[in-house]
Formats: sequence, C-alpha cells, structure tokens
Amino acid sequence: MTTGYEPLDTPKPVGEDIWIVDGPAIRFYGMPFSTRATIVRLSDGALWIHSPTKLNDQLADAAAALGPVTHLIAPNWIHYAYVHEWQARFPEALAWAAPGVARRAARNGLPGRFDEDLGQEPPDLWVGEIDQMIVRGSNVHREAVFYHRTSRTLILTDLIENFEKANIPWWMRVILPLVGNLDPDGAMPRDMRFTFRKHRDLLREDLERMIAWAPDRVILAHGRWYETNGTAELRRAFRWALNP
Repeated sequence: MTTGYEPLDTPKPVGEDIWIVDGPAIRFYGMPFSTRATIVRLSDGALWIHSPTKLNDQLADAAAALGPVTHLIAPNWIHYAYVHEWQARFPEALAWAAPGVARRAARNGLPGRFDEDLGQEPPDLWVGEIDQMIVRGSNVHREAVFYHRTSRTLILTDLIENFEKANIPWWMRVILPLVGNLDPDGAMPRDMRFTFRKHRDLLREDLERMIAWAPDRVILAHGRWYETNGTAELRRAFRWALNP
C-alpha cells in the first residue's frame, strides 16, 4: 500500500539534528493511515525516537548510523504498537509512555515493557533541548506533545491530522471533510474534539503554551506536516478551541 510519502523507512532531515521517518500505511477504523516517526539527536549523541514506526533492517541500520537509539517515545494511547520491535533490536533503549499507554498495551497483550512515564515537564535527560507537556482536557485522549528548541519544531501525533486527497481513496475524500481532518484544513478529528467538551478551557491553556513556543514547523503522524508557518497553522487548526 503506497502512502504518498515515499521513500519509506528512511530518515529525512528536517533541521539540525532532527529527521522524520515515513512508515508504511496501517488500517485504522478500516481506513488507510500513513504513519510517521520523528528522530531527534540530543546533545550527547543519543537518539530520541517519537512514535516509532514499524521496524525493518533498513530502518534499524539507518537509525543506528545516526547515533545510539536511547529513548523510545509512545506519545499517546494509540501510538505504541511498534515500541517492542525497537526494544528487541535495541535492548538498552528506554521506553517512555504517555498516560494510559502501559495499561492499554498490557490489556492488549503486547510484548515489551515501558520503563518511564512521560509527565508535564521534561526529564533531566532532555531538559533544555526538548520541552514537553501532556495536553489536558480530554477524558480519553492524553497526548504528550514536544517542542525541539534547536529546530523550532513542534512534534504532535493525533491532535492534528491532515490527509491529502491525492493519498487517500475516493470514499475517504467524502468522509474526511465531515471528520474535519482533510488537507488543507486539517485539524483535530471531530470525535476527538468531543472528548474535550467539558474542559476546553484546559485545552485552550495548553494550546496557548504551544503557540508561545512559536514553532516554525509542526510535525504530524498522519498526513501532510507543516514545514513552514507552524504557529499560524496551529492557530488555524485550533480556531474552534481558541475562539469559543
């Protein structure tokens, strides 16, 4: 299944010490979803890998060529499925889990382990290089978001999805405008928005913090990411929450 983001399983430079990896498409709710990981090389040379995509020898060798694989980030309750594959190949790497991830993985019988929890502030291992927080307000979706200071890049997972018409089947082109995540007006899917309905004020506070980071770029897990005008894209995508 093509994704529109070939070549796959290949680190592609985004800025200084940061790469994206476009992975194979998966099926979610019967729909093909492109996948994307982000790799950051920390100042000590260690690799920090966000939402690891499915691993193969090509990708493992390419990652190892960039530095030691040290941190594997499962940023929300959906994006953890391939962490165990990376652990098996790089057993010394630490696996970091957003709230709810470890419990869901255990319930689904997934092999592997999670070593550390992700919190509202970065751990000492990447403090000063990558800022982070757990976005508040949802009774279901607890996503860790990150800001890489050197490259001025915000790293999201599912809070914005931005599927391009050219990369999806015709029937998704009919559905996705209703869901609210079709390029060029990609945003948080409407079913996810509903989970923030009682505490939108908390979401708004966290969005304002992201905007204050003033990112130049915004990387997404699904669809076209924003290589420029990152802060403006944030304001556009979240206008429904910022301007009640």
